[in-house]
Amino acid sequence: MRVQDDEKPYDDINITPMLDLAYVLLIIFIIMTTASVQGIKVDLPRASSSTSLAKPQTKAITVSDSGQIYLDAYPVSMDELESRLRTAKATSADFPIVLKGDSTVQYQKVMDVLDLLRRLDLSQVGLVTGKPAQGAAGG
Repeated sequence: MRVQDDEKPYDDINITPMLDLAYVLLIIFIIMTTASVQGIKVDLPRASSSTSLAKPQTKAITVSDSGQIYLDAYPVSMDELESRLRTAKATSADFPIVLKGDSTVQYQKVMDVLDLLRRLDLSQVGLVTGKPAQGAAGG
């Protein structure tokens, strides 16, 4: 008498419970991350005039290695830069300006931009520099 093939061992591994666990862990991770980012909900007080507390928009002027001048990532000539800065000064009396010059650009180009800012009486100017090299400090 022969034994039937119905009682053979399983060849496959059932991964459904493992996937269920992975989905539950993913949902818990998503909920915990969004809860920690949002913080505590409070009813904020209203100011009488919010425009006086508004921070002025910073303008970024960049001088590329080829000598091209950019105002907020848009290429401009010196005349266009002057007119746009005059317009910005008319809307906001004094706003911060960040000046970035490529290390290989002619120094005169950066000085021309600084001279223009002085003529327009814009005094909140910051010059951007790179971080020093790690091994540069010798002893």
